[in-house]
Amino acid sequence: MREIVRRHLGKVVAGAGIAVAGTAAMVAVTLPGTAGADDTPSGGGERTAAGQPPTGAGGQEGTAGQQGAAGQQGAVAPGVVQEAPAQGERGTGRDPLTDDELSRAEQIALGGGQQSLRSAEGVDGERGPERLGTDLAEPDAADLDKPNAPRRADVTYYDYRTDTVVTRTVDLDTGKVVKTGTQRGVQPPLTHAETLEAAELLLADPLGAGLKADYKDATGKALTSTDQLKLTSMVYRAVPGAQDAVVDKCGEHRCARLFPKVVNGPWIDARAFVIDLSTREVGTLTP
Repeated sequence: MREIVRRHLGKVVAGAGIAVAGTAAMVAVTLPGTAGADDTPSGGGERTAAGQPPTGAGGQEGTAGQQGAAGQQGAVAPGVVQEAPAQGERGTGRDPLTDDELSRAEQIALGGGQQSLRSAEGVDGERGPERLGTDLAEPDAADLDKPNAPRRADVTYYDYRTDTVVTRTVDLDTGKVVKTGTQRGVQPPLTHAETLEAAELLLADPLGAGLKADYKDATGKALTSTDQLKLTSMVYRAVPGAQDAVVDKCGEHRCARLFPKVVNGPWIDARAFVIDLSTREVGTLTP
């Protein structure tokens, strides 16, 4: 890996697509945050007020007094930061879920004595499913025109014990689970917690030695923690013959590819690695 990465290290990937190997057809991936290695927004310097200088009779520029008055009128007033409006405990209609509703939905989804979730496992191997997200549920057809339609939420989990996506629809008014759906072979986008776990597994694996060496080349410092990296990830699905046997079940298993970046520095090319979060093993793509 080290020989590959040195060709990219220290360069800013400015809006360029990176070809992702290991798929039946080449998939173009553009890394985010590539405006500059220092993570500062791109763009010009300070902008001046729009418009031409005021003119008097005969097309001549106005007097100093006229210009001063115009400048004051055209000056931008100091910005005022307004506090966010108070968030109610319960939204109405199709309003986004409030913080209180989010918390309540997750409590309801995990409760109710459901054995399937009590025995589930998260990405770190601990008891309990890995929560992927909570969203306002689509209303039933019969409730579309009701002004006081029930507020419902879809809470989605991944059970690493069974490699199953579990979605529970909860009624926020009654506090009950009204529907549970399970899917296999479906891989929603990875959460931040899953991305961090993938990076931890890579750093702990012998294959992570190349990543550590490239970080040292770029910064002069040892890479000992994921806090030293800005991480982006994507789900990986196995393609016959495109990866090591150890990660051949990606897609059935939950797998990640990482795009690490030195904090305020360059990207490090780690595209050759695949992390199977279900088995906690690391493999590589076939050259």
